[in-house]
Amino acid sequence: MFEAVETLVTEHAELEQRMADPAVHSDPAVAKKVGQRYAELTAVVKTYREWQQSLEDVEAARELEMNDEVATLERRIPELEERLQHLLVPRDPADGKDILMEIKGGEGGEESALFAGDLQRMYARFAEQHGWKTEILDSNESALGGFKSVTMAVKAKGSPPPGEAPYAKLKFEGGVHRVQRVPVTESQGRIHTSAAGVLVMPEVEDIDVEIHDNDLRIDVYRSSGPGGQSVNTTDSAVRITHVPTGIVASCQNEKRQLQNREQAMRILRARLYEAAQAEADAEAADARKSQVRTVDRSERVRTYNFPENRLSDHRTGFKAYNLDQVMNGALDDVITSLVEADLTERLDRIERPEQ
Repeated sequence: MFEAVETLVTEHAELEQRMADPAVHSDPAVAKKVGQRYAELTAVVKTYREWQQSLEDVEAARELEMNDEVATLERRIPELEERLQHLLVPRDPADGKDILMEIKGGEGGEESALFAGDLQRMYARFAEQHGWKTEILDSNESALGGFKSVTMAVKAKGSPPPGEAPYAKLKFEGGVHRVQRVPVTESQGRIHTSAAGVLVMPEVEDIDVEIHDNDLRIDVYRSSGPGGQSVNTTDSAVRITHVPTGIVASCQNEKRQLQNREQAMRILRARLYEAAQAEADAEAADARKSQVRTVDRSERVRTYNFPENRLSDHRTGFKAYNLDQVMNGALDDVITSLVEADLTERLDRIERPEQ
């Protein structure tokens, strides 16, 4: 049982040697990639060794006729086997990455922009609670302080263990988020329904996506919207078009054109990576198919009902009546329900590969 783990144990030892090599750390992108893989395999190797030790301990306890100890260890072994099986389930290759999250107001005008702002703050607070760093890369504010659109980077510190990186946690947030509440613009106290779209993309490095300079068209223009000195008075905003695909990324938040260009390239790399993954999904749907994952903003995934203080996820059927806490970042329960549903589906596909 678990014979294939020995290959991973060997890879783990090799990665440990690489991490001690100063040459690896001279390239931050390579060092990060090696560190992420090492962290992923560390969890597997640690559980595997605990399982092996438990098997040995059971045999030793039987020889010594320590019946109580045998019973305790025998209960422990299935738990370790289940944990190891879960760790060995093929993961999304992007699970260890940081993310870029785009949130756009949808139907509902000013109210949808306010809700988009609420979602951005909700995710920022969730990130803060997990010790992650957030950064607004680009935004288009509405008149009442919401966001017509906002792009936020979420970055973890170091190399998180498997399943704990921003993309692994938040990749299921993509889709349409619907809100039901009395808008601040409503004078009669009537409940309105509006929506905001969320797109979650793994943040990728140059080594993940190859972009040729001659495939890019770069335009500069004057920033619009709220701004201080030099923001609206110079051509500092940057729009980059990847000509072969038509994918566009823009940024106007920074004062300097070079800074905006760097941020726009981060967004462009993530969009190109996501587009490539979507194409791969279409060509081999069974390989990465998931009933809960979506990056399609046209698909309604969740409803936030403020009068009833209720959150409902339409993919797993999860419901919670602590919406006030959720909007302050308490997303762990709903995210866990999505991660577990995805894991169950992946395990089912392993057990029944013909389907």
